[in-house]
Amino acid sequence: MKEVREETTGQAINQITEGVIWKQLLIFFFPILFGTFFQQLYNTTDAVIVGNFVGKEALAAVGGPASTIINLLVGFFVGLSSGAGVVISQYYGSGDHKRLQLAVHTSMALAILGGALMMVLGLVSAAGTLRLLDTPEDIMADSITYMRIYFLGMIPSMIYNMGAGILRAIGDSRRPLYFLIASCGINIVLDLFFVVVLDMAVAGVGIATVLSQVLSAVMTLFVLLRTKESYRVQIPRIRIHNQLLSTILYIGLPAGLQSAMYSISNLVIQAAINGYGTDTVAAWTAYGKVDSFFWMIMSAYGIAITTFAGQNFGAGKLDRVKKSVRVCLAMAAVTSIFFSILVVSGGHIILRLFTSDAAVIDICMGMIRIVSPAYITYICIEILSGACRGCGDALMPMILTCFGVCILRVIWVLAVGVLNPGVSRIVFSYPLTWTITSILFIIYYKKGKWMRYR
Repeated sequence: MKEVREETTGQAINQITEGVIWKQLLIFFFPILFGTFFQQLYNTTDAVIVGNFVGKEALAAVGGPASTIINLLVGFFVGLSSGAGVVISQYYGSGDHKRLQLAVHTSMALAILGGALMMVLGLVSAAGTLRLLDTPEDIMADSITYMRIYFLGMIPSMIYNMGAGILRAIGDSRRPLYFLIASCGINIVLDLFFVVVLDMAVAGVGIATVLSQVLSAVMTLFVLLRTKESYRVQIPRIRIHNQLLSTILYIGLPAGLQSAMYSISNLVIQAAINGYGTDTVAAWTAYGKVDSFFWMIMSAYGIAITTFAGQNFGAGKLDRVKKSVRVCLAMAAVTSIFFSILVVSGGHIILRLFTSDAAVIDICMGMIRIVSPAYITYICIEILSGACRGCGDALMPMILTCFGVCILRVIWVLAVGVLNPGVSRIVFSYPLTWTITSILFIIYYKKGKWMRYR
């Protein structure tokens, strides 16, 4: 192996473009997975603490409609910023350090502007959007409080997400993990302090989350400002470069819309779930926390394959791109089968982390038995769309996701509501639309048009 620099980035580019694929995918994947896990712990910790120390109404307020709306806006921007990660990984793989510098500073400017815009949007629209979703009155006030506090921290949240994306794009998946471990530890301590000691309930977990996000942003910026590598951030140079912004948006906007499609369909389902009362909303919230561990694993695979595809595509190693996709699909398939068995067989035990209410657990187990066995039907959506984006093709994955996940799911939920209402029929929309969308992605991938964006 070639001699590499002391910085992790020099080692990472050799790993991604030259090493044994399955080994290097795992080396890159696990820090992303643990990082995603600790990021997920922000909201999961909030749900566990309020669910046990405050009550099921607080659990529904933190993890129900408010969480769905937050995920919609944050998911859109994170998807948008993935365009920056693709551009940076391609420039890094090809050795174009001048354009890499411009892309990095454009990305940070985009994070600051996007965070400010989302903060204002969230503060202004919190009450209206919650009422639009038919949020139960007994959790309305707490939901508004949690949303407004959460959105006050949007600028540091977006700075962290963009900064971590830059580091992952150049192959460094370890330091974003370290930052999240530290900030999640602080979040847990602050959650307990504000909720248990100061009795601040939902407001307390919101404040704890914001303070933790500030810490993660500061740590990420510290690394980007002090590095001697070509991805170094210099504050006076942070501004929008129109040509680079156009390239980032060309890839990132479809990815952002794709993420929004998931959230929009989830909003429709959340609105349908809300009509069944607080116990069902709490059960859906608890299931969402269990389910989120599967999503974080698949998201880590998606980020890994996007970076692998981007750097190898930039280096002109197209056969290696295809091979890495096959390897990643196999690993994701094994993981999804294992996770399905774990959740279905151990769901009762896992759910008691969030609530001891027997009615809520019973409703939630019904949801688990419908959705969790079908996890494997989702993996092609995440892995194949990630590979396409890494090679610069973000439009078709967005179209396929829009049709398969959003439009079909909404049609199903609306039809069920009119013809044969019931919670089980609503949640069945997930395995149904995963299967259809995966088939569409397989057909598109086999045609190979996604490899022509060079």
